[in-house]
Amino acid sequence: MTMINESLAGDFILVGFSDHPQLEKILFVVVLISYLLTLVGNTAIILISYLDPMLHTPMYYFLTHLSFVDLCFTTIIAPQLLWNLRGPYKTISPTGCAIQLYVSLALGSTECVLLAVMAFDRYAAVCRPLHYATGMHSRLCQSLVGMAWLSGVGNTLIQGTITLRLPRCGNRRIYHFICEVPAMVKLACVNIHANEVQLFMASLVLLLLPLTLILISYGCIAQAVMRIRSAQAWRKALGTCGSHLLVVTLFYGTITAVYIQPNSSYAHSQGKFITLLYTIVTPTLNPLIYTLRNKDVKGALRRLVQKDRAQQSEKL
Repeated sequence: MTMINESLAGDFILVGFSDHPQLEKILFVVVLISYLLTLVGNTAIILISYLDPMLHTPMYYFLTHLSFVDLCFTTIIAPQLLWNLRGPYKTISPTGCAIQLYVSLALGSTECVLLAVMAFDRYAAVCRPLHYATGMHSRLCQSLVGMAWLSGVGNTLIQGTITLRLPRCGNRRIYHFICEVPAMVKLACVNIHANEVQLFMASLVLLLLPLTLILISYGCIAQAVMRIRSAQAWRKALGTCGSHLLVVTLFYGTITAVYIQPNSSYAHSQGKFITLLYTIVTPTLNPLIYTLRNKDVKGALRRLVQKDRAQQSEKL
């Protein structure tokens, strides 16, 4: 294991992947590329959805918020991770750790609910197409997004505050690469059974409940699609829901493995790599999934490029 510089008294030590020094170099390149792609991809979706009037629909309104969440989620984690992977210092200040814990937990919780909201939107589009335009009006969309953000902020204020108030008796070594609730709870020098139960219950509410609603929505969508005899309608329904379903699988498949698994296995390398997937890799893949599989986004991008070329031609 490489020596970790602990010269900054009072700071937390993010052990991370320091027991695999050769792997750290590879991870640095992977995380850097993923972060740059996340910045470009999610920013592009936000700008395209804002600039193209054809994308001013509930689906892309929710997608814009999802991209913003992914953008912020990765930004609160990736720069600190890159710094720790690159240099001898594996530290983070108590203030920085608290900010990372609060913000990442709020954004992760918001994304859980937001994905359920997007599944409800797809259900309305496929199963109630005649009433979709009137049913999914702007005020309802804003209320649903507001509910997602409020649930995320509420969860982080409760869980984050309880976690940070636990006595640590000088324990500063976090056996992870981020300040996350399960890892921070491990530092406590008191009985943490109540905190583990509280974390598990919160995970049930903010992970399994939205996931259950998503599965119910797609169950109803599957029943509706099974009654469709037109191949074109099948392809349209698949195109409408396929991207979101793939994103749900990637996000929930990784985050539930961390927050629902037994705490005894959390500190193992497997838990770190799974966390790396939903904090760094998934936000990178989301914009690629929505652009490569979505004709509307690709069409909007072509229109914007053609409009820009036309404007440049007029200037010449």
